[in-house]
Amino acid sequence: MVDYAGGTKPQGELTLRTLAMPSDANAAGDIFGGWVMAQMDLACGIRAAERARGRVVTAAVKEMSFAKPMKVGDTLCVYTHVDRVGRTSMVLKVEAWAQRYLSDLMEKVTHADFVMVALDKNGKPTPVPPED
Repeated sequence: MVDYAGGTKPQGELTLRTLAMPSDANAAGDIFGGWVMAQMDLACGIRAAERARGRVVTAAVKEMSFAKPMKVGDTLCVYTHVDRVGRTSMVLKVEAWAQRYLSDLMEKVTHADFVMVALDKNGKPTPVPPED
C-alpha cells in the first residue's frame, strides 16, 4: 500500500516512471533538479502529443521550485493533466513525486505548468484538434 506524505495524492495521470541513478546525482547523492525537470518535459511531450495527435514542442515552463530532494535509488513518478487547450497550444499541470527507495512512501518533489505547442510537418504551429 502506498503512503502519500501529508495525505495528499498526485493529481493527473501517471505518465512516466523512472529510476534515479548515480549518474543523475551530485557527490552527495542528491538528484540534479535539471534531470527531474527533463523527465517532466518528457512526460509532457508524451501527454501533449497524444492530445494533439501529432508533434509538439515545449514553449514555456512556469515557475518551478523543489519542495523535497530526490535521492539515488528513488523512483520518479511524473503525473500530467491537460488543463487548458487553446488554438495551437495547451497547458499541462505536471507533478513530480518520489517513491522512496525500497519504500511505499511517496513524496511530492515539485510541480509546474508546461506550455506545449502543436506543430505541423513543417514545424509551424497548427491547431490542436478537438477531443474525440
